[in-house]
Parts: sequence; structure tokens; C-alpha cells
Amino acid sequence: MTYRRISTVRLAITGTGAAALAATAVLLPGADAATAAPASVAVQAKSAAAVVAQLGDRAAGSYYDAQSRQLVVNITDPSAAQQVRGAGAVPRVVRYSAAQLHAAAVTLAKQARIVGTAWALDPRQDKVVVTADPTVTGAKRTRLAAVVNSLGDKAVLRHTASPFKPLAAGGDAIWGSGVRCSLGFNVSVGGAPYFLTAGHCGNASSTWSDSQGGGEIGQTVDSQFPGTDYALVQYDDPGADHPSAVDLYDGSAQQITRAADAYVGEQVQRSGSTTGVYGGSVTGLDATVNYQEGTVSGLIDTNVCAEPGDSGGALFDGDAAIGMTSGGSGDCTSGGETFFQPVTAALAAEGAGIP
Repeated sequence: MTYRRISTVRLAITGTGAAALAATAVLLPGADAATAAPASVAVQAKSAAAVVAQLGDRAAGSYYDAQSRQLVVNITDPSAAQQVRGAGAVPRVVRYSAAQLHAAAVTLAKQARIVGTAWALDPRQDKVVVTADPTVTGAKRTRLAAVVNSLGDKAVLRHTASPFKPLAAGGDAIWGSGVRCSLGFNVSVGGAPYFLTAGHCGNASSTWSDSQGGGEIGQTVDSQFPGTDYALVQYDDPGADHPSAVDLYDGSAQQITRAADAYVGEQVQRSGSTTGVYGGSVTGLDATVNYQEGTVSGLIDTNVCAEPGDSGGALFDGDAAIGMTSGGSGDCTSGGETFFQPVTAALAAEGAGIP
């Protein structure tokens, strides 16, 4: 059997299940696709991350300032400024260290794990940004506000207009038993072909096809959701066409040669089978989302839109695989917020690599 190329996966749960967004993206006329950051920025970001690690409690994360086109490293100790400059970044003195912000996030996890809430570390504000969707009302809203207030200016609370829900994302559509998702990235494990998609997709089906009602092309061998949100699917035919590419929905594809960690301020693109290709930027890291189905942590927070059926789809920056669509709120008409499972974490957990 000959399989067509699959670059990403989308999911739409049928029946009375929770709605999911497919992260497949199409490049629509007039759509705002993000421009990939220059390779030099990625190198600088890695260097900045290394300095942050070396500085420990004297640092509070880093981010890319698109206006000045410079990597900024937050520091709590002014004497670390020279070390930051030596790494090619700009030092910025802030009040709270990364450890203090992580401690604030731990407090939220212990005292405010409420369905419909999310939080992420934003080094640009030197705060934990907490978000509540419209389902957080009454006593829950009061409780959340009290916990955020107890953190002082280490945290800020905002509200979103639509509920958080798992999203199906990626490139080409894949079909399971009663679900439709998007394929994230083709990968290899021990030389054999597999692909990654969202864990809430993998939980929904043990087998997958590249067309509705079509023949099986692969089987879910591992699925992690909630907690994290990724699934590993093994192709039935080791000789199947499984290029390392993402569908751009304009007749072309973006080749993927590596996996990389996201950084705040990074310009990224998402491909999904429902909406095609849309762009935006990374707004926060180490994000936690409290879905109705459970809590997922360690996510990438972005202002990229997605819609039902986009779950599992690819988040990428040029030739670098960054993440797979997990969930979010909003849509691609009014805009939205979308969370992504980091690819590097999924690859490490599964012993997989980009082909």
C-alpha cells in the first residue's frame, strides 16, 4: 500500500466529547504568517540560556526583543551584567529571580488548580501571568484572585473571552476511531518510522488512517495526557513515505532538520489541518493549563491561533521543530492563545529523533 505524505495531525472529537482544536494550518490569503527568526538569533538564544543556567539564582530568564533585535537576559545581581554581555546578550536588572517565580507557580499549583485557569512565566514582565477563562466564576474566581493577590507583584491576573480546551494541531489530517487529529512531526526510533501527535489524540484512538474510513497506517504505542500532552505512533509499513517536513498548505512544505527549545519572543508558525498555517510569537514558558480533562504542565504559551481539529499539529521556526498543539482558547478570526507540548521533551522521553 502506498501512503501519501503526512506532515501533521488534527483532532476533532465526535459525539458528546469535549471539543478539540485541529492545529493544521493553511496559508490563507492575507493571513499573518510569522517570519522565522534568523539562525543567528537561535544561536544567541542558546547562548543566553546557557548564561542563565550558569548564573542560577542571579538570573531570571531571557527573551528576544523584536524591536531592538536583541536577546535580553534578566539578572537580579548587577555584577552579572558583564557576563551577560560576554555572551552577546543585553543585561536587564529585575526584582525577581527565576527561582522566585517558579515558587509562585508552585503556590498556584497547590492552591489554585482550578479548571479553566492557566499560568506561565513571562520574563518580559518578570512575573507569572495567570489567566482565567469564562468558566471560572463565583467562589472559584474569588479563590483564584485571593491566591494571585497573595503573591504580590510576582503575579498578574488576566481573563480570556473563551474557554480553554484541548486543540488538535499539526499539518496533514489523521483519522482515528471517532476522532480526527493533525500529525505533528515524523520521527525515528531505532531507525524505524514513527510520528508524534498530541497525547489527548493518542488517548482517543489506538489506530490511525490518513483518510476518513481509510486503511490503517499506524498504531499508537505510547500516549501521555494529562500531565504532558504527546503521543507516539508507529507506522505499520517501515517503507512508507515519511519525510521530515511540515505541510504549508500552499503546495509546498517546510523541511525540518532539527528540534529546538522555544524562547520567549521567538517568531513561530503553526500548521494544522483545520486552519492551515498561522504565525505569532512565544509569550511564555513552563506554562500550566488546567483543562477539564486534567492538568498539563511544561507547555509553551503563544499568541498563535488554532481551532478545533488542529491538535497535535506542528509548531516550528524555519527548519526547527518546536512543539505540538495541545489546546487553548479563541479562534483564527478573533485571535487566540494556544499552548504547545515541547518537542524536545517528547523526543527525550521516547528516545526518538528527527529523521
